Amino acid sequence: MRIIVYGVGAIGGVVAAALALAGREVVGIARGGMLDAIRKDGLSLRSSRGTEQAQFDCVASPAEIDFRPDDIIMLTMKGQDTGAALHALRNAGVREQAIFCCQNGVANERQALRLFPNVHGVTVMMPATYLDPGRVAIFVEPKFGMFDIGRFPGGMDDADRAFAEALEAANVAAFPMEDVMASKYGKLIMNLGNIVQAAVGVDVDGSSISKRARAEGEAALKGAGIPFLDVGADDPRRDEFMRSVKLEGETYVGGSTTQSLTRGSGSVETDYLNGEISLIGRLNGIPTPVNDRLTTLSAELLGGGKGAGSMTLEELTAYVDA
Repeated sequence: MRIIVYGVGAIGGVVAAALALAGREVVGIARGGMLDAIRKDGLSLRSSRGTEQAQFDCVASPAEIDFRPDDIIMLTMKGQDTGAALHALRNAGVREQAIFCCQNGVANERQALRLFPNVHGVTVMMPATYLDPGRVAIFVEPKFGMFDIGRFPGGMDDADRAFAEALEAANVAAFPMEDVMASKYGKLIMNLGNIVQAAVGVDVDGSSISKRARAEGEAALKGAGIPFLDVGADDPRRDEFMRSVKLEGETYVGGSTTQSLTRGSGSVETDYLNGEISLIGRLNGIPTPVNDRLTTLSAELLGGGKGAGSMTLEELTAYVDA
């Protein structure tokens, strides 16, 4: 079984490196400086274990891969890039292979199922950072993170168990489950604060607004009859597998949205996080004003070329309440 990691950034980088270090055959798909760095020297993984250098094949496009029937394909790009990635996979000859959506949000699986029959959801709990090309870091121990895994739209099969086994050997706690989307909707609620952190910066306490967005999100899910699990701070697995750790000389710059703005990537995934709550609200006649404003905010930050931490908490509060 070979594992294709499509999108070697923070999450994809940590998982690809960890799998390769555990002896798994890995092929990464990356771009730009990250691709060049991996091809030249491999990928450096910084963790509480120290610094480890992982070597694995890396390409720029699925078209460069001769896909095998038993390949497992991990999607680790942001939700806004999923559509193009799925079509690239189909054009490269992917048909029946297991596709694992290791991404935030809940829209990726549905997009994948439109094109492929063998789709799986993965709830990713992994505070990873893409430091610079060729270097990633993970800021928890003893495991590198936790993944809930299951078939989409429901159930569990041998591919889920095989993927979980590979992850466990790579120091990632993995939990195959029958209803992975309940876990993913729970993670969606957590991620509603991502744009808040990105707007005011990781050192500013924006929890007052994040809590409002999450309460509104929970109300929308309940009103729409969508089940969700609490995979946040109250999840007892976190104390066992994901204790925060500081790495000397390294700084955790924040969540995925903060990292995107910091790197100037040109896009963020807010449309598939807070925007998902807005969509659910509009489909079911449930007001979601806080998440509506935060979704619009992400577009305005990008359109204005503003980076992470470009707003004060007072400015953000006034914007949300406008």
